[in-house]
Amino acid sequence: MTATAETGFRSEITDGVLRLTFDRPKRMNAIDLPTMTAFAAAVHDGGADPAVRTIVITGSGRAFCTGADLAAAAVNPADPKVVMDAATSLIRAITSAPVPVIAAVNGPAAGVGVSIALAADLTYAASSAYFLLSFVNIGLMPDGGASALVPAAIGRARAAEMALLGERVSAEDAERFGLVSRTVADDAFDALVDSVVDRTSKAPRRALELTKRALNAATLDRLDAALELENTGQAELLTGEDFKEGAMAMLQKRAPPLQVITANFR
Repeated sequence: MTATAETGFRSEITDGVLRLTFDRPKRMNAIDLPTMTAFAAAVHDGGADPAVRTIVITGSGRAFCTGADLAAAAVNPADPKVVMDAATSLIRAITSAPVPVIAAVNGPAAGVGVSIALAADLTYAASSAYFLLSFVNIGLMPDGGASALVPAAIGRARAAEMALLGERVSAEDAERFGLVSRTVADDAFDALVDSVVDRTSKAPRRALELTKRALNAATLDRLDAALELENTGQAELLTGEDFKEGAMAMLQKRAPPLQVITANFR
């Protein structure tokens, strides 16, 4: 198992299963640029390893991934284009991996955390989880392919509510909407994920690869175009006054004057 001090996540391979666990529990698994970059490389390398049959993505502690770490970005600001390229690389690594990628959403998924969860082939949520496209609350737009991934799962109308209103969707509603494969009680969550992993890790690897490729071609054919639009728009918004005020308000746990923050991760 790898150390987490520099990467921000744990990586472990057992019986053909690569488990990647966001491991910044004190930050609710919010991710900084180095973590995002290293995580994308880990997914890519895992998919290229013939010994790997399934990749599982989850979070440590009580969260899955609550998006970008605004506190870290405030201390070490990065070029918006570099940040967006890193997010794009991660999503593409997940969707292009030749093995099934399972998102085990053990707790809140927000911001790019939603994109990561939905880029997976199979997404399972614990009942205590929720999904929040929090971007608009801090003057940004969805990224990480969310503008394609969310409507592909639940349709334009519900996707617009998530993206334009910035309100959280409970795990139960996520299953009802079709955002996730299934939602189960917290105490049954690990057993469900393990049972699915057991099936995918024993299935014919090439058959799963070609099936995944066909499903993505049919449902995510506009993902690349969405990523390009998001990257251009987000690079603009990341330098705007609305984001500066929204980010500062969130860090200070107050509502900015023009919107109500709902991303208070409790």
